Amino acid sequence: MSTVLPSDVDGGLFAAVDIGASSGRVILGRVAGTAGVAGTAVGGRVELETVHRFPNGVKELGGGLRWDFEALFNEVFTGLAAAQRTAQASGEVIASVGIDTWAVDYGLVNEPGDLLGPPFSYRDDRSRDAVAGVHQKLDPSRLYATTGLQFLPFNTIYQLATETDLGGLQALLIPDLIGFLLTGQRRTEATNASTTGLFDAVAGEWATELFDSLGLPAGLFPPLIQPGEILGTLTKDIAARTGLPITTKVVAVGSHDTASAVAAVPAQVRSTQGSFAYVSSGTWSLVGVELSHPVLTEASRAANFTNERGVDGTIRYLRNVGGLWLLSECQRTWAAQGSTTTLEELLEAAAQLPAGGPLVDADDALFIAPDNMPQRIRAAVRTAGGELPESHPHIVRCILDSLAAGYARTILDAERLADVRVGVVHIVGGGSQNALLCQLTAQATGKRVIAGPVEATALGNVLVQARAAGALSGGLSQLRAIVQNSETTAEYMPSVTV
Repeated sequence: MSTVLPSDVDGGLFAAVDIGASSGRVILGRVAGTAGVAGTAVGGRVELETVHRFPNGVKELGGGLRWDFEALFNEVFTGLAAAQRTAQASGEVIASVGIDTWAVDYGLVNEPGDLLGPPFSYRDDRSRDAVAGVHQKLDPSRLYATTGLQFLPFNTIYQLATETDLGGLQALLIPDLIGFLLTGQRRTEATNASTTGLFDAVAGEWATELFDSLGLPAGLFPPLIQPGEILGTLTKDIAARTGLPITTKVVAVGSHDTASAVAAVPAQVRSTQGSFAYVSSGTWSLVGVELSHPVLTEASRAANFTNERGVDGTIRYLRNVGGLWLLSECQRTWAAQGSTTTLEELLEAAAQLPAGGPLVDADDALFIAPDNMPQRIRAAVRTAGGELPESHPHIVRCILDSLAAGYARTILDAERLADVRVGVVHIVGGGSQNALLCQLTAQATGKRVIAGPVEATALGNVLVQARAAGALSGGLSQLRAIVQNSETTAEYMPSVTV
């Protein structure tokens, strides 16, 4: 199908609730443009306007690292109210709301709909001791052959193994929990469901035999909903508190933020086997390729690759690599010690350092928890037999070199395991603004790197909503053509030495 926008007519206004592990935003997306020809989107574009930003983070609550969900949901209220005021000021109507967040974490809700407590964060270490018990009941090879999910000790399946009494309760993943409180409807969006360790990668349904093996209630998670389907409309209370009409729809998008981000990768060519690699670079780096079918081989399991659902039934074949969490935690530590050096100054100084410095394994579990990241990075270098100066630029350069090396290893592995040939690497998200990281990635991979858009997650969220509303049509190629029209990207070549 072609992407068609009525000539010179506003295609709609959509609110994207986009929440990451360290911050959140409510963003309005305006879809507008002129009609294209078959398979194109000449002039079609999406314009984003951030109406509310807020911090997010884990806290010590109830004996562990948890999310302050009450505060988080109040920020969602504030953002939706701000979106409505903005729409009214311009004489527009918000057609729908879409929600995306990080994956794996959940809240437990009883039958009347009460949240039993603040959801645990994946950064809490409660699930580590549960891994062995799960693997005694379910061999890791069997788990991977069914779910295709990479092993991470905080995956939902291991978190659930720490719960003592789930009778009469439902687990709602974070975006589904927000959607439930907005609409009263309980569903589990499929891209996020695929990160739980309880989802059949081939069938695209809950793997009921895994629930049975672990003694989990069959109805622990609500039924699935796909990106583009309507979850419901706002409750009377929510409509009153936000000022939005009660008829405002909440639409399921790629509620795992990486699924929305990958949907907005401005790739010009896509085959069923994938012709581009992507790096969704933020707190974490999600590095992989887009496929039409999962790769469930033992070699894939050994390489710890994951097969997660994407928009339109695609497979996000990827591996989690450490991310800019390492850099932001270093900045936080240095600021607490009195440093006033800006990130721009740190990056400029790091770029002047010679190549070939020490590296760390950026996705080592050593770096998951907060607290004195510079000290832990230097300790990791010493453990590996190297030495890293205490200067801030040296530590920054070590982080970025290590991330680029991790990206390169992962892309090479993806090419080998999925039998694809990658010609270009797209970096989207916050890391796309880091010119040094992008150039180092080009050097490490030996491939052309295209950086941007920064707001890929919000763009993917808005585009799926717009298509659901009929303001756009077409598949991922057509949606991505809209992104190409809407965003300016930067290009980095491996021939440039840093």
